[in-house]
Amino acid sequence: MNDDLRSDDARGSGWPVAELDPVRRLRVLATAAPGTSYGELVLDVPVEQVWTLATDLERQMPLLINDIRTFTITSTDAEGRPLEAVARSPLGMRARFDIVMGPGSCLMQSRFLIGGLAATAESHDTTRFGFFGGLRIPGVRLVDRLLHPFLHQGAVERFAAQFRS
Repeated sequence: MNDDLRSDDARGSGWPVAELDPVRRLRVLATAAPGTSYGELVLDVPVEQVWTLATDLERQMPLLINDIRTFTITSTDAEGRPLEAVARSPLGMRARFDIVMGPGSCLMQSRFLIGGLAATAESHDTTRFGFFGGLRIPGVRLVDRLLHPFLHQGAVERFAAQFRS
Protein backbone atom coordinates (compact mmCIF):
# COMPACT_ATOMS: atom_id res chain seq x y z
CA MET A 1 0.00 0.00 0.00
CA ASN A 2 1.14 3.58 -0.71
CA ASP A 3 3.06 5.38 2.07
CA ASP A 4 0.33 8.05 2.13
CA LEU A 5 -2.37 5.45 2.87
CA ARG A 6 -2.44 3.23 5.91
CA SER A 7 -4.61 0.18 6.37
CA ASP A 8 -5.94 1.32 9.73
CA ASP A 9 -6.30 4.50 11.73
CA ALA A 10 -5.53 5.08 15.40
CA ARG A 11 -8.67 3.20 16.47
CA GLY A 12 -7.96 0.22 14.21
CA SER A 13 -11.18 0.58 12.20
CA GLY A 14 -9.59 -0.68 8.98
CA TRP A 15 -10.43 2.49 7.08
CA PRO A 16 -7.59 3.99 5.02
CA VAL A 17 -6.04 7.19 6.30
CA ALA A 18 -4.55 9.69 3.86
CA GLU A 19 -1.60 11.74 5.09
CA LEU A 20 -1.22 14.97 3.13
CA ASP A 21 1.72 17.34 3.29
CA PRO A 22 0.96 21.01 4.12
CA VAL A 23 0.83 22.14 0.47
CA ARG A 24 -1.55 19.35 -0.53
CA ARG A 25 -3.81 20.17 2.45
CA LEU A 26 -3.79 23.83 1.41
CA ARG A 27 -4.67 22.88 -2.18
CA VAL A 28 -7.64 20.82 -0.92
CA LEU A 29 -8.86 23.74 1.23
CA ALA A 30 -8.51 26.19 -1.65
CA THR A 31 -10.40 23.87 -3.98
CA ALA A 32 -13.20 23.34 -1.47
CA ALA A 33 -13.64 27.03 -0.61
CA PRO A 34 -15.66 28.97 -3.18
CA GLY A 35 -14.40 32.38 -4.22
CA THR A 36 -10.73 31.57 -3.68
CA SER A 37 -7.74 31.55 -5.96
CA TYR A 38 -4.69 29.31 -5.59
CA GLY A 39 -1.10 29.51 -6.80
CA GLU A 40 1.78 27.08 -6.36
CA LEU A 41 5.37 26.70 -7.51
CA VAL A 42 8.62 24.91 -6.74
CA LEU A 43 11.55 27.03 -5.53
CA ASP A 44 15.22 26.04 -5.68
CA VAL A 45 15.58 27.01 -2.02
CA PRO A 46 15.54 24.82 1.13
CA VAL A 47 12.21 24.66 2.94
CA GLU A 48 13.57 26.24 6.12
CA GLN A 49 14.61 29.37 4.21
CA VAL A 50 11.27 29.58 2.37
CA TRP A 51 9.23 29.10 5.54
CA THR A 52 11.25 31.68 7.49
CA LEU A 53 10.47 34.29 4.83
CA ALA A 54 6.85 33.18 4.36
CA THR A 55 6.02 33.43 8.05
CA ASP A 56 7.14 37.05 8.22
CA LEU A 57 3.47 37.86 7.68
CA GLU A 58 3.81 41.58 8.38
CA ARG A 59 6.10 41.92 5.35
CA GLN A 60 4.76 39.14 3.13
CA MET A 61 1.00 39.73 3.19
CA PRO A 62 1.20 43.22 1.63
CA LEU A 63 3.53 41.76 -1.03
CA LEU A 64 1.30 38.77 -1.78
CA ILE A 65 -2.01 40.65 -1.74
CA ASN A 66 -2.15 43.97 -3.56
CA ASP A 67 -5.18 45.14 -1.54
CA ILE A 68 -3.29 44.98 1.77
CA ARG A 69 -1.22 48.04 2.69
CA THR A 70 -0.26 46.84 6.19
CA PHE A 71 -0.61 43.58 8.09
CA THR A 72 0.05 43.94 11.82
CA ILE A 73 0.31 41.01 14.23
CA THR A 74 -1.74 41.92 17.32
CA SER A 75 -1.56 38.69 19.33
CA THR A 76 0.87 35.76 19.58
CA ASP A 77 0.98 32.48 21.49
CA ALA A 78 3.57 31.57 24.12
CA GLU A 79 5.98 30.41 21.39
CA GLY A 80 5.66 33.65 19.41
CA ARG A 81 3.40 32.28 16.66
CA PRO A 82 0.82 34.79 15.46
CA LEU A 83 -2.79 34.25 16.56
CA GLU A 84 -4.42 37.48 15.38
CA ALA A 85 -3.61 40.32 13.00
CA VAL A 86 -5.17 43.43 11.54
CA ALA A 87 -4.91 44.17 7.83
CA ARG A 88 -5.46 47.63 6.39
CA SER A 89 -6.20 48.38 2.77
CA PRO A 90 -4.81 51.34 0.82
CA LEU A 91 -8.27 52.93 1.25
CA GLY A 92 -8.12 52.57 5.06
CA MET A 93 -10.52 49.62 5.42
CA ARG A 94 -9.46 47.11 8.04
CA ALA A 95 -10.03 43.45 8.77
CA ARG A 96 -9.16 41.43 11.87
CA PHE A 97 -7.74 37.98 11.07
CA ASP A 98 -7.60 34.83 13.17
CA ILE A 99 -4.42 32.90 12.37
CA VAL A 100 -3.59 29.22 12.81
CA MET A 101 0.13 28.58 12.28
CA GLY A 102 1.43 25.03 12.14
CA PRO A 103 4.52 23.29 10.80
CA GLY A 104 4.69 24.36 7.17
CA SER A 105 1.21 25.86 7.07
CA CYS A 106 -0.60 29.04 7.96
CA LEU A 107 -4.35 29.63 7.68
CA MET A 108 -5.98 33.01 8.15
CA GLN A 109 -9.56 34.21 8.11
CA SER A 110 -11.46 37.36 8.82
CA ARG A 111 -15.16 37.99 8.67
CA PHE A 112 -15.08 38.36 4.86
CA LEU A 113 -11.68 36.96 3.78
CA ILE A 114 -9.87 33.63 3.91
CA GLY A 115 -6.32 32.72 2.99
CA GLY A 116 -3.35 30.56 3.67
CA LEU A 117 0.14 29.59 2.70
CA ALA A 118 2.15 26.42 2.98
CA ALA A 119 5.58 25.01 2.18
CA THR A 120 6.92 21.49 1.99
CA ALA A 121 10.31 20.09 0.99
CA GLU A 122 10.39 18.56 -2.49
CA SER A 123 14.01 17.51 -2.04
CA HIS A 124 16.97 18.56 0.12
CA ASP A 125 17.25 21.95 -1.60
CA THR A 126 13.86 22.54 -3.28
CA THR A 127 10.53 23.59 -1.78
CA ARG A 128 6.95 23.49 -3.01
CA PHE A 129 5.15 26.67 -1.94
CA GLY A 130 1.41 27.30 -2.16
CA PHE A 131 -0.79 30.29 -1.45
CA PHE A 132 -4.53 30.91 -1.61
CA GLY A 133 -6.92 33.66 -0.75
CA GLY A 134 -10.44 34.77 -1.40
CA LEU A 135 -13.74 36.08 -0.19
CA ARG A 136 -16.12 34.61 2.40
CA ILE A 137 -19.37 36.26 1.42
CA PRO A 138 -22.85 34.95 0.65
CA GLY A 139 -23.35 34.31 -3.05
CA VAL A 140 -19.63 34.15 -3.82
CA ARG A 141 -20.20 31.01 -5.91
CA LEU A 142 -22.07 33.17 -8.44
CA VAL A 143 -18.95 35.25 -9.17
CA ASP A 144 -16.36 32.57 -8.35
CA ARG A 145 -14.79 32.44 -11.84
CA LEU A 146 -14.50 36.24 -12.02
CA LEU A 147 -12.44 36.36 -8.80
CA HIS A 148 -9.64 33.97 -9.81
CA PRO A 149 -7.51 36.48 -11.78
CA PHE A 150 -7.07 38.66 -8.67
CA LEU A 151 -4.63 36.35 -6.85
CA HIS A 152 -3.81 33.12 -8.62
CA GLN A 153 -0.20 32.54 -9.63
CA GLY A 154 0.85 36.21 -9.41
CA ALA A 155 1.13 36.14 -5.62
CA VAL A 156 3.50 33.17 -5.55
CA GLU A 157 5.55 34.68 -8.39
CA ARG A 158 6.01 37.87 -6.33
CA PHE A 159 7.05 35.71 -3.36
CA ALA A 160 9.54 33.74 -5.50
CA ALA A 161 11.09 36.93 -6.87
CA GLN A 162 12.49 37.66 -3.42
CA PHE A 163 14.84 34.67 -3.76
CA ARG A 164 16.11 35.86 -7.17
CA SER A 165 17.32 39.24 -5.88
